[in-house]
Amino acid sequence: MSEAVYLVSARRSAVVPRGGAFSGLDVDALAAPVLVSVLDSAGLPAARVDEIIVGNGLHGGGNPARRAALLAGLGEETPALTIDRQCCSGLDAIVLGARLIESGAADCILAGGAESYSRAPQRHAVDRDGAVSPQPYTRPPFTPWPERDPDMASAAAALAFEAGIDEARQAAWAVESHAKALRAEQMRRFFDELVDVPGGARDSYMRRLTPATCRRSRVLATKSGVPIRAATAAVSADAAAFVCLVSARLLRDLERERVCRFVAAASAGCDPGLPGLAPVVAGRKLAARSGIALNALCVSEVMEAYAAQAIACVEGLGLDPLAVNRSGGALARGHPIGASGAILAVRLFHELCREDEGRLGLAAIASAGGLGTAVLLQSARA
Repeated sequence: MSEAVYLVSARRSAVVPRGGAFSGLDVDALAAPVLVSVLDSAGLPAARVDEIIVGNGLHGGGNPARRAALLAGLGEETPALTIDRQCCSGLDAIVLGARLIESGAADCILAGGAESYSRAPQRHAVDRDGAVSPQPYTRPPFTPWPERDPDMASAAAALAFEAGIDEARQAAWAVESHAKALRAEQMRRFFDELVDVPGGARDSYMRRLTPATCRRSRVLATKSGVPIRAATAAVSADAAAFVCLVSARLLRDLERERVCRFVAAASAGCDPGLPGLAPVVAGRKLAARSGIALNALCVSEVMEAYAAQAIACVEGLGLDPLAVNRSGGALARGHPIGASGAILAVRLFHELCREDEGRLGLAAIASAGGLGTAVLLQSARA
């Protein structure tokens, strides 16, 4: 019988567009204060942490999780692991941490993601024959077939065309995402989740967006007359987000009133040419495993890399649109790749902690190459 897993605290930095207030922070410096805050909120000493797992997609090598752990003062004896499944990385780190606890291999894991678009290294590809000097590139290939490895904006345009999601629907989704985020900030709904990282303590991108502004923004890609515009795509950003996962036996030693139980998770692949649909495949797999109907969920946090992709996922999973991204999504914040999935989990934790015991919520995200991850949490009392 597997060990029950609980999220006892969840914190994130603000999400700041690339080149903004966090541009001077390396990824470990961005992550460290969030790690300190999430552990402090859990009421646990650093010595109780069995492992730190960090999702990251742009650092370019090494093990930024170890650097962040040491900078956070978590002790030289604490192991740290960095994983990369691009946009899914932060949520996958949480799933991996939960699996370790379920197996009995750990009692306390700090897991999440950290990303600095601003400090991403320059990358160059080396010609195998040495006949051409190293060539710069902005992203690695995600499939072995160039013709099935589209730019993400082009993939979103193809998805919008195939799903019949026109420009007006995309704009309406983006406008509402910003409006919900602004309302949530005014109501201080982010107060308990945000950590004051040097440079910024609030999400700085959300604004009073209008359909007219969306129509004036530049076209990033188009498919058969259906465009993807800059205003309906999440901007590149810097951020960090982490949760503290504990076993049921450790939870008994903590003075916590509200927590979330880790119920189930699933990862899945789909057509690499339409990667935005991967959360639909993962979510359906999750529903089949758990026996829980997704249309009955209290709240869902669905990644908004593009408005068209978010709409397609919500419709494909049969989610209640009114229960999705109730305090705004990535279109109103930004997309810090390796941290984005962890931000969804942090948001879901805090949304569920405001609900009655036993309510269920979903976090779902897609990744380049046609991969998706979905996680189911349940509000609970310690």
